[in-house]
Amino acid sequence: MNTETNNGRSIAATLTEMKIELLDFLDTRIELLKTELQEKLKILKSAAPLGALGALLLGTAYLLFTLALVSLVVVAFQGNPYRWFFAFLIVGFAWAVFGGIAAYFAQRELKMNPLLPQRTIEVLKGDKSWIEAEVKNQA
Repeated sequence: MNTETNNGRSIAATLTEMKIELLDFLDTRIELLKTELQEKLKILKSAAPLGALGALLLGTAYLLFTLALVSLVVVAFQGNPYRWFFAFLIVGFAWAVFGGIAAYFAQRELKMNPLLPQRTIEVLKGDKSWIEAEVKNQA
């Protein structure tokens, strides 16, 4: 059985070299993915509190609008002045505006920096194209 190739290297040495190159290739891609995911986690850590604040303020606005409606019904039946209704309405509107602004900034941050690891995906697509080209060249 011939274990030598034309360049004087054995098949086992060639396979060992291929294994090492494959492991280096995978290590590089895994490190790229880890780095990109860490960057995305930083972005998520900054956007999550804004999203939570937006949800809290919009929830408060909902409760205040509900109280305003309740106070309107109470005023309609008790003949009280409308001052409580307008107070709840103004405060509810202010909380809705502030909550909407916070939610907008959180959404904008996530749109500007999507959570998918784009660089890793692009590198893997390039690797796929390269491998397909190499297979075609060998065939």
